[in-house]
Amino acid sequence: MAGRLAALRLEHRDLDAAILRLQADLQADELAVKRLKKRKLQLKDLISRLESDLIPDEPA
Repeated sequence: MAGRLAALRLEHRDLDAAILRLQADLQADELAVKRLKKRKLQLKDLISRLESDLIPDEPA
């Protein structure tokens, strides 16, 4: 699970860099930027869920 989490974090960082490159281009396709941002948000949510799954439950 830790390996998957690391891979997702890497993809998230890569998407961030790709979004910045596209936004710097004056002729960038806005739809492509929006799709990348949506995928980045999905990854962030998935990473958060996986991280919370790694935290052991405390007895009440």
